[in-house]
Amino acid sequence: MHTKWLWTPGILTAMFRPSKFRYSSLQHDTSSSLNRFKSFLTGSTLRCAIAAICGLAFLLFGYDQGVLGAVIGLPSFREEFNNPNASLEGIIAGIYDIGCLIGAIVAFLTADRFGRKGSIMHGCWIMVAGTIFQTSATGSVQMMFSRIVTGIGNGINTVNVPIWQAETFKSHNRGELLIVQSALIALGHPLSTFMGLASSQVEPSSFAWRWPIAFQGVFLVLILVTLPLVPESPRWLVQHDRQDEAIDVLARLEGKDVDCSNANVIRQKDDILNSVRQEAAMGQASWAEVFTEGKNRNISRVLLGAGPYMMNQWSGINSLAYFLPITFERNIGLSSNMALVISGVLGIQYFLVSWLPYFFIESLGRRKALMSSATACSFCMIMIALMLYINSLPSQWLFVGFTFLFFDVFALGILPVSWMYASEIMPLRTRNKGVALGVSVHWLSNFVVVSVTPQAIANLGYKLYIIWAVLNASFVPITWLFYPESARRSLEDMDEIFTRERFGITKTRSPGQRVAGYEMVDDHNKVDWDEVEESDTEL
Repeated sequence: MHTKWLWTPGILTAMFRPSKFRYSSLQHDTSSSLNRFKSFLTGSTLRCAIAAICGLAFLLFGYDQGVLGAVIGLPSFREEFNNPNASLEGIIAGIYDIGCLIGAIVAFLTADRFGRKGSIMHGCWIMVAGTIFQTSATGSVQMMFSRIVTGIGNGINTVNVPIWQAETFKSHNRGELLIVQSALIALGHPLSTFMGLASSQVEPSSFAWRWPIAFQGVFLVLILVTLPLVPESPRWLVQHDRQDEAIDVLARLEGKDVDCSNANVIRQKDDILNSVRQEAAMGQASWAEVFTEGKNRNISRVLLGAGPYMMNQWSGINSLAYFLPITFERNIGLSSNMALVISGVLGIQYFLVSWLPYFFIESLGRRKALMSSATACSFCMIMIALMLYINSLPSQWLFVGFTFLFFDVFALGILPVSWMYASEIMPLRTRNKGVALGVSVHWLSNFVVVSVTPQAIANLGYKLYIIWAVLNASFVPITWLFYPESARRSLEDMDEIFTRERFGITKTRSPGQRVAGYEMVDDHNKVDWDEVEESDTEL
């Protein structure tokens, strides 16, 4: 395959040209290769290729979150960075999340200019630079700078990859894809842990910690090589008056024998075009409008949308996930190798359990999943604190067991709900800005939690987990009082709910009914609210 566009010295210039020019250049330089692949990459094969690239990005996200925790306790790492104290450990780990926050902001400002694929390409190249800087780091300042750079690239990708995936898949696949996304992020943790365990066998060589960090480059190379082979989002192409290209993409997504004149392809293009025109006529909401209550209750919905992102972080999950090996080492005295092995096994179990919400998240609903998960997380944190307080050999292994259980119950509720709720309740006009604020809250909370964890483990011991238990318990009444149920409801349904419920405390506590011809078949039919009122107000 001819890859001159990707590898020539002019890559940095090409990367930051407007998306239309870059897309055309990519088409020109790789046209012969792409033409050969077009006949093969169609229909389900093409969708699988897009899902695989997105999956690599999600896997890299999870790997990035866990890799520092896998190496920060290694003697060669500590010697290289002059035995950092607990405070410096927290800053080195947490500064990555500041980079992710910056990247998310950059993505929301530039995604429409560079396109979904172009933005992901930018994010990956920035991560390549950050990975090189991290792998070659010889001091704390260089490592912190490198982690900011890597975080910026990851922040760009975590915004654009889900959008690109959602805009190239049919709507009935998106809930399933969200569960896959969460599971692949979870899989990244044990992968980084086992990579750290394997490379630790070459201690005291610095290769022991440099290789797991450098391994991020494998994911990045795979994404960069395969990304030119798949199409841009058809919605983005329509938005930029490239309807012929959009129709071609839609035809390829439909199947091998489908041409651009196919009625279903034309219908999809017209639906996208009508939606784009409607959004253009509506215009983008100003930030002042986002923070104004008004008849749409904008500020209430922003706060409610940001809440599950905060619950995700303030449950204490990343105080464990980022530092799982050293948590086992410092709290119960396990050896470095044993801590890595147990952390890896826990990560595999976490990955497997994270698939289960696929089977019940719609029927049970967001509220019950969130409240049940938070209650169980609170119980686990109480037991973890108690086992550390007792501090006997049996209690130490019970500490490990309750840590396993905490990850499981977190994956069953808080994890999936935190990533889906904001986009389900935001009105269309303020949706982008509202979700952007939620993601920003997520990264800021992540930074605070990760930064303080090493020092909190050293100074508070078991009391740290009592704090997490109290916070988890507080999520239950907050959810019950203020969070309307969004499962099996369209955006129009949620607009209706927020219009009716003017005083904050919700009465919409159960999933919506599946009405024949509504949502699943005909989006223009409306639910008769009088008929479903009784169902809505059940606990």
